Amino acid sequence: MAEWKVQAASRLTVEEILSDGFSTPFDAPSVPAFPFTFRNAEVMTLAWRTDLDSVARILPPPLEPQSDVVLAHIYKMNDTEWLGPYFESNIMVGCRLQAADAVGGYSPYLFLSSDGGVVHGREVHGQPKKLGRPHLEARGDAWVGTIERNGIDVLTGTMAYKQRRSDIKRLAGYFDFALNINLKAINHIDGSPAIRQLTARRLGALEVHECWSGPCTVELRPNVQAPVYRLPVKEMLEGFWWRADFTLVPGYVLHDYLAQKR
Repeated sequence: MAEWKVQAASRLTVEEILSDGFSTPFDAPSVPAFPFTFRNAEVMTLAWRTDLDSVARILPPPLEPQSDVVLAHIYKMNDTEWLGPYFESNIMVGCRLQAADAVGGYSPYLFLSSDGGVVHGREVHGQPKKLGRPHLEARGDAWVGTIERNGIDVLTGTMAYKQRRSDIKRLAGYFDFALNINLKAINHIDGSPAIRQLTARRLGALEVHECWSGPCTVELRPNVQAPVYRLPVKEMLEGFWWRADFTLVPGYVLHDYLAQKR
């Protein structure tokens, strides 16, 4: 029998497996290593007021509600390293963790059209990402943003097209959405908990090229696989359309549930 030889340069090494940012499959990785940059991203952010009980119900303890405002970001990612162009959406509520003196935005629901984006969000940040069909476009004199899952537009939002120049600092006045907090939950192969953490990360190198604001509309439709309707619209506040570059950088563990049990 002929001896089978493998070139050493083509073999995966233990050192590579243990390196920062390693992802499978090793010869065509799905998850980019930090940092990676989003360029010329277009974002419509819709703000509405819900009831505080609804916010409290979706927050994992020990997070507490910071406000009764919901922010829905619908992104048109025009130029993203590794992932390419795609659409994404992120529903956020204001929260705080008193023990860590941290205030930011917790994400209960995220939907996007990129499989790589779903994998990265779930494996690294612990974000509850699912495949969906968010979309953002100008239709005549209005921006229209939608989030579709299972053929149902679970969110439809509108705002006027570039009528009032604004500043992204006004949007940050609702809560510090740039600090994104997530519940990361990963199991061992035997089903026992491997990771149970609250993670946090802040966008790096945020450069906003333009920002516009004005009245908005938000319509929610129920869907068991995309239950954004659990944050009902009590009052429509305002919408923002902004275009920016930003970079995803490493985050940190805000709270480790398993460490509390040891």
